[in-house]
Amino acid sequence: MKNKIKLLWSPWRMEYVKRKKENGCVFCKRIEQNDDKKNLILIRSKHSFVIMNAYPYNNGHLMVVPNRHISDYGSLKEIEKNEIAELTDLSIKVMKNVLNPQGFNIGMNIGKIGGAGIVDHLHQHIVPRWEGDTNFMPIIGHTKVIVDSLNGTYNDLKIGFSELS
Repeated sequence: MKNKIKLLWSPWRMEYVKRKKENGCVFCKRIEQNDDKKNLILIRSKHSFVIMNAYPYNNGHLMVVPNRHISDYGSLKEIEKNEIAELTDLSIKVMKNVLNPQGFNIGMNIGKIGGAGIVDHLHQHIVPRWEGDTNFMPIIGHTKVIVDSLNGTYNDLKIGFSELS
């Protein structure tokens, strides 16, 4: 049987395809701006912030990012490590209340070889998981399905962060 090309209609991806590649650090640019909704920033703290992944592995995929531009975990100050842990804990509580996941993947990809897509600015991923979120689509269709829009999820999570923080 010959491999046939499979098409998935996703016109919203055209914005990503046509966009100009950003110069500089994506996270530093986002934290310097004041449009949290546009930048998908859910909460800011003194040393770090929580931002939605614009190209998520799963619906509600968040990242906790130190404000300081740093790539080496060992160079984080104790106060930054503590705040990242606190924001991770808060993010899990919010997602449990808002998205009702059955589990989580939490971790950092450090360095290019470690799988970091953004190598120069450390960040921790928090990916909510549900039974069945890995199904036939990625395996057979080579397609990952995200069930809600970024803006819809942002609005729901933003309310959740406001209620718990």
